[in-house]
Amino acid sequence: MPLKIIGLNHNTAPVEIREQVAYSTDAAKCALGEVKGIEGVNEAVVVSTCNRTEFYVDASDAGVSGLTTWLTRTQRLTPEAVESLFVLEFDDAVRHLFRVASGLDSMVLGEPQILGQLKEAYRLADVAGTTGPILGRLFRHSFSAAKKVRTDTEIGASPVSVASAAVTLANQFFSGFERHTALLIGAGATIRLVAQHLQARNIGRLFVANRDVTRAQELASEFGGFALPLSEIEGTLPEADILISSTASTDPILSYAQMRTAVQARKRRPIFAVDIAVPRDLDPAISELEDVYLYSIDDLDKVIVNNRSSRESAAAEAHRLLDDETQRYLEIERGKQLAPAISSLRDQGEALRRDVLAQARRRLGRGADNIDVLEYATAALMKKILHGPSVQLRKAGEEGNQPLIDAALKLFELDDKDESSS
Repeated sequence: MPLKIIGLNHNTAPVEIREQVAYSTDAAKCALGEVKGIEGVNEAVVVSTCNRTEFYVDASDAGVSGLTTWLTRTQRLTPEAVESLFVLEFDDAVRHLFRVASGLDSMVLGEPQILGQLKEAYRLADVAGTTGPILGRLFRHSFSAAKKVRTDTEIGASPVSVASAAVTLANQFFSGFERHTALLIGAGATIRLVAQHLQARNIGRLFVANRDVTRAQELASEFGGFALPLSEIEGTLPEADILISSTASTDPILSYAQMRTAVQARKRRPIFAVDIAVPRDLDPAISELEDVYLYSIDDLDKVIVNNRSSRESAAAEAHRLLDDETQRYLEIERGKQLAPAISSLRDQGEALRRDVLAQARRRLGRGADNIDVLEYATAALMKKILHGPSVQLRKAGEEGNQPLIDAALKLFELDDKDESSS
């Protein structure tokens, strides 16, 4: 099973490196087509989120080498980014995907969003025609394993998300939200969760800015807020005490100059900002401004760690369950790999049976005794079946090939018979 994973994630690379390899939906579609064209790559799925970019491929070693070269060239990776890439193979690759699907490899332990992101990544690859039987079975089994983990363990209880961690950190910064204004940039699932948490903590005013103003209006109206297009964000920025951004933009949304102007207009009133996006929406240089407290998604890990202890026992149980699921999947896959050999063995046996049967019928047609024909047929069939294995065993004995001898004894259950007769 030439299953392999190549990529990087929050465990191997900081946000400064992860954003070098982030793919939007459209970019992922193009990337899949190019990856499928690399010699040695048969199937491919790319998973790109704020925490990871990972290519799941059915590929040879040469295919993985070609993928690494392609990734380095097309994304113009720095040497530090190349060093952050990891490759997982076979059993380790299966186990990794199952952990990712179940939220056990997430920055937020047990978070449910990653499963939806995996399903969308697989759907995108399926539509692009870059999946096949290997990745198809693997991803479907990973979805099933993730569902089992959430059903049979408490890993999903009291969920902590990146969105809730951002709001928790803001709450530590401000004593209360009632007299404060929040500006949210984006209108996706993460920003929706942020809006829910802010509303639950009685945020004073809520603005939602998005390139598609219709989506901003839908989200803002749901939470009693105000919508605006990104082109008008500079007019609202001085009002924002809390700024949280999460878009799929490949370029920064807010520049240092824009934020500096807003800070001057605020007259030393501080701004708490969290950039959840990868690539980042807010120019990192903004953190150099006085009265701006900018946090990246990696900074949220300090908040999230405090929520891990309550889930550790559930995580241990989930890991045991996934070990069983991984083993079951691998057994199924190895069985499928042997299916052609078993089919050939059966076909060979059937051909021998038909050959002996035809000879037996000819003998009966010539008037031979029935018992004699049965004796002949069974002896002939046994001789034909055992001829090949006998030749190979003699050869193994002459060459001292003990592994083959041991395998033959086990295959034909001869070792058990020897032990029972002793």
